[in-house]
Amino acid sequence: MDLTQLPNRPLWYEPTPARERLEHAINADVVIVGAGYTGLWTAYYLLKSAPTLRVVLLERKTVGFGASGRNGGWASAIFPISLHHLAQMSSHAAALALQMAMNDTVDEIGRVLAAEGIEADYSKQGFLSVARSPAQWARANSAVQASKEFGLPEQWHALNTAKARALLDVENVQGGLFTEHCALIHPGKLVRGLASLVERMGAKIYEHSEVLQIHPGRVQTIAGEVKAETVVRATEAFSAQQPGLQRSVIPLYSLVLATEPLPLGLRQQLGLDVRRAFNDMRHLRVYGQVTAEGRLVFGGRGAPYQWGSKMPESADLVDSTHQKIHAALLEFFPALVDARITHRWGGALGVARDWCPTVSLDPQTRMAWAGNYVGDGVATSNLAGRLLRNLILGEDHELNRLPLVNHRSPAWEPEPLRWLGINSGLAAANFSDLEERWTRKPSRTAMLLERLTGAH
Repeated sequence: MDLTQLPNRPLWYEPTPARERLEHAINADVVIVGAGYTGLWTAYYLLKSAPTLRVVLLERKTVGFGASGRNGGWASAIFPISLHHLAQMSSHAAALALQMAMNDTVDEIGRVLAAEGIEADYSKQGFLSVARSPAQWARANSAVQASKEFGLPEQWHALNTAKARALLDVENVQGGLFTEHCALIHPGKLVRGLASLVERMGAKIYEHSEVLQIHPGRVQTIAGEVKAETVVRATEAFSAQQPGLQRSVIPLYSLVLATEPLPLGLRQQLGLDVRRAFNDMRHLRVYGQVTAEGRLVFGGRGAPYQWGSKMPESADLVDSTHQKIHAALLEFFPALVDARITHRWGGALGVARDWCPTVSLDPQTRMAWAGNYVGDGVATSNLAGRLLRNLILGEDHELNRLPLVNHRSPAWEPEPLRWLGINSGLAAANFSDLEERWTRKPSRTAMLLERLTGAH
């Protein structure tokens, strides 16, 4: 199938009436740079607690233009770094508390959508990671054992071949790893619904209002200015484009495909009639879900890092990577060889040097920021919004003591070390999968990569 003729158009996109552009100077209590999930959840929780606050959001393009409108639709309790690594950074108790908070966040999103009447195709049916080789099956069992030893005996469950195949009829299934703590959403419906909700609550969103400078108490756009006591930077991977922040975060790209709606009988045959998140346990990550209308959405990593953290629009479409993702889709489901691919797209996710997200506020300057979600931001951004609400309003809460609060990551290396290191890491993840096919044992290369990054 020739995918190269398909434009860069997320399945989740829908045209909406244009919002006003900021073209003058205004005052606010809180100004938020970025109208994606982080900015919108922050506005929601602020206004829920303090309805009289003047909240302004500034967006360079349109609501949900970035990762919030381009992701694969998983609201999962996965945190980018392992609990063991997180405990080393903070404490065992803090790591446990963070995982419990992430589990609850999956449910919190569902609670808010139900309470506020936002229809975003929310479906909490869990997440299945199938093991398709002896090495993957060994890693699945190790993950369950490690979780039990850490103090979370019910976080993950190992499934034998029959039980895994009963949930998803994928080729070469040898078992699986399952958690209930994951929901699926329609990313576009979620971000657009949140935007409309916060506007009804009193927030003002300005689109096509590119921010040129962010200072304590003041944000300068291309044609206007906002003065506010508190400034929130919610720009995720796009933070790398801002002066002084080029080495604070890097943009890595995730690319996605979507099929035409699949016949119900075929979906029932393959176990795709239940809206459950799924992937396999390869190191160069792929991910899938079925939408409410029966389309298979399937994405993955592997697109190269761009020199100097550049983010050209052309990086959203990498023909060779999209072809590899399609090949992986057919490895999972050979029966879909004739299914038409109707959409392809890509988008950048933000990654800090230590792979750890942050939610921070400088109490002296009243500058706040959150992000670096490493592709796990659909749920983590909701937690970030609640944490930013607490920090901005000065509300004490046990969540404020989670280890991502006021976490400072080290800077990325300068070029060319950054380009060499990141793309070597991507190549190492790909090699790790090949290594496991050859040896049928867990990859030593992947073990070294995990020790170096803390990611899992």
